[in-house]
Amino acid sequence: MRFVIKHEINGRIRVHLIQKTMSFQQADTLLYYLHSKKFVTYVKVYERTADVTIGYVGARSTIIAMLRQFQYENVIVPSGVLATSGRELNAQYQEKLMRKVFVRIGGKFLLPPPIRTVYIVLKAGKYIFRGLKSLIHWKIEVAVLDATAIGVSVLRNDISTASSIMFLLGIGELLEEWTHKKSVDDLARSMSLNVKRVWLVRGDQEILVLPDQIKVNDCVVVHMGNVIPFDGVVVSGEAMVNQASLTGESVPIRKVEGGYVYAGTVLEEGELTIEVKAVGNSTKFEKIVAMIEESEKLKSKLEGKAEHLADKLVPYTLAGTALTYLCTRSITKALSVLMVDFSCALKLAMPIAVLSAIREASLYDITVKGGKYLEAVAEATTIVFDKTGTLTKAKPTVIDVISFNNENEDELLRVAACLEEHFPHSMAKAVVDAARKKGLEHKEMHSKVDYIVAHGISSFINNKKVVIGSYHFIFEDENCKIPDGCEAKFASLSDEYSYLYLAIEQELAAVICIEDPLREEAAAVINSLRQTGIDNVVMMTGDSEKTAKAIARKVGVDKYYSEVLPEDKANFIEHEKARGRKVIMIGDGINDSPALSAADVGIAISDGAELAREIADITIAADNLFEIVTLKLISNGLMKRIGKNYRLIVGFNTVLILCGVGGIIQPTTSALLHNTSTLAISLKSMQNLLT
Repeated sequence: MRFVIKHEINGRIRVHLIQKTMSFQQADTLLYYLHSKKFVTYVKVYERTADVTIGYVGARSTIIAMLRQFQYENVIVPSGVLATSGRELNAQYQEKLMRKVFVRIGGKFLLPPPIRTVYIVLKAGKYIFRGLKSLIHWKIEVAVLDATAIGVSVLRNDISTASSIMFLLGIGELLEEWTHKKSVDDLARSMSLNVKRVWLVRGDQEILVLPDQIKVNDCVVVHMGNVIPFDGVVVSGEAMVNQASLTGESVPIRKVEGGYVYAGTVLEEGELTIEVKAVGNSTKFEKIVAMIEESEKLKSKLEGKAEHLADKLVPYTLAGTALTYLCTRSITKALSVLMVDFSCALKLAMPIAVLSAIREASLYDITVKGGKYLEAVAEATTIVFDKTGTLTKAKPTVIDVISFNNENEDELLRVAACLEEHFPHSMAKAVVDAARKKGLEHKEMHSKVDYIVAHGISSFINNKKVVIGSYHFIFEDENCKIPDGCEAKFASLSDEYSYLYLAIEQELAAVICIEDPLREEAAAVINSLRQTGIDNVVMMTGDSEKTAKAIARKVGVDKYYSEVLPEDKANFIEHEKARGRKVIMIGDGINDSPALSAADVGIAISDGAELAREIADITIAADNLFEIVTLKLISNGLMKRIGKNYRLIVGFNTVLILCGVGGIIQPTTSALLHNTSTLAISLKSMQNLLT
């Protein structure tokens, strides 16, 4: 690629690409390519000017070489990235905004007054029609107020005021529509499928492949706790499927042979083999967009309150206009009240503030599924942490495999990995990664795998029952025994590690030692959360009392609970809610799903189990726990902004009405100041809460 350097400082460079034009697809391809480089920290691609700004770490020469090597046709972009980037949407609305401003200026200075008057009168018809339509349905809403203000201005031959009102209303509507669509699309993109591998059925084997390799009529296997990657027909198996992301149904649906399943739904229990009927990501994206736009649950209480209050205030504004005329017999003073209303600003600024906060959260890799959850985070006083993969690092590591049946440790690790690779949990990933690093490949040598949530896995290998899981599962549920003569060896196991126990034919075969180091930022995060309004920090884990106590002491939680089951976490949260407290739950595993559902706000770690991410209301990235603090600060800031908007709207518009009734300002000035303030508050609401 040919380019010239326009500007650079240490760690930041701006270049201009030598090409006539840059399409939206080319811009998104280049953006994806640059983002994929580890040493690139920031990228902005300007398709209009073919400029690129890059932030980076490391040597400048690396960036130059990377840009020289780049060719659009050589970059393979995942399906759905280009189709759902949002770049074209932004360009369309920027053009609409500029066009509206140019038409306003051009019409004012270029059109002869008679033609301009006819144009404005015809344009006013649209607003008057909306008002009449509302009245026909026996609704006195904002549309009636707008129609009255514009209609009266036209009847008084005050064409300038009517034009100003319509222009400012049009700008406000355009900004609201743009912000809404962009926020919804951003949210839908973050909720869209991000399946990295799928199990393809080939003969008698299941092969792990990339989603792009799947074609229509291929058969794929979906195991418990995973997202269904494609639309398709069930050809074998039985399972309970959570379809809440598409239908809003809270109860899982039973799927059997012949049933149809949809991409993006989650398999909660069981296992299915699916014949793929549709591939690609665009259909799923469109379904999610429709779900978001139609779902009332996404609106915060304050947002809904603003909408209802806006419409409720309309009759009072009309009554105030009539009363002012009756008392003063002055049409001018009555119009001053009519031209100013509280509802317009309330109805416009509040949704924009909420959607902008959701957009801002996405900049920090935080996915929020609706304004309702930001409000709940702001009100929350209790936060419950799962330990593994949350307070501890998301990638635990296998340190050792201790054999208890005299078999080779690598062979025992291979058996464990063969079972664990089917289930998305951080401990399971640690076992699979350890086997992969040692080159311990295997064929599927077991029968059907049964996963018992929060306990372990059970299967048969060579007609022998094999189980792997927690101490409770192996020794209490399955009644396995320690081999004779190995009691002292078992008792000498260190307390510093977490353990997975592998048993064959009711006898302990191996103990897998897993190091699950504490996140460096965990203690600082908990301290920061207390400063944002959280006064009860709780840790709940299935680990032993010793391990839980040590972690709790290091991070500084208020309470901790060890050896808990999924239902214990959910019951604790229900108890806290019964006491009138708002509760946040943070987890990453399938076993955290009941608690995530029970909490006022469920937050999942992005690289945790797909079921947890699907059920959660908010998802955060796995690499930095401080995102929880960022989320809390954004939520608190949003509530402060909404309160400030309320006070500003009510105060400013009250002053305008009093000035109009007192004859201090004319209706035209009132309308201009009112609409300008509405626009200014809306634009202010679009700004980032964190600077």
